[in-house]
Amino acid sequence: MNFLLVSDIHGCLPALERVLDFYERGSYDMLFILGDILNYGPRNRIPEGIDPKGIVERLNAMKDQIVAVRGNCDAEVDQMLLQFPIMADYALVVEGGRRFFLTHGHVYNEDNAPVMKNDVFVYGHTHLWKLEPTDDNRIVCNLGSITFPKGGNVPTFATYEDGVMAVRTMDGEVLKEVKL
Repeated sequence: MNFLLVSDIHGCLPALERVLDFYERGSYDMLFILGDILNYGPRNRIPEGIDPKGIVERLNAMKDQIVAVRGNCDAEVDQMLLQFPIMADYALVVEGGRRFFLTHGHVYNEDNAPVMKNDVFVYGHTHLWKLEPTDDNRIVCNLGSITFPKGGNVPTFATYEDGVMAVRTMDGEVLKEVKL
């Protein structure tokens, strides 16, 4: 199976549309959303193109393809609108014998790693993309943000295709990839 992974949408429909266009053009089986879906949070500016209702409509139409976890800006009221679960702090997805630990990053992160064994630790929250192998033969991937990238980075998301994890720009350009 091939996955597209995104985090920190923060209510920006135009950014999400670009990612979903890439998803639909590609050969992706599932969309993993790692939190902060509808709300922009008190520390961020109001994003250009904010449209939480539009995001709800768009994502609910593909609810059977989504695995999502809760971000620090997600609330129970968001779950009332979305027709797929978003309130778990993490999800564990197993594909081809590889365990993907998916989380937002505000509970579990590199400083507070999960005790559950995993091969690929994927998070967001910091809005700083990262894709690195670890000393213990795992992969750590921070998806960055499609709406509010930090550290001078461009907006990013990630893909997993045929055993290769890649961080990509909004145009699909590969910034870095790691074979699992």
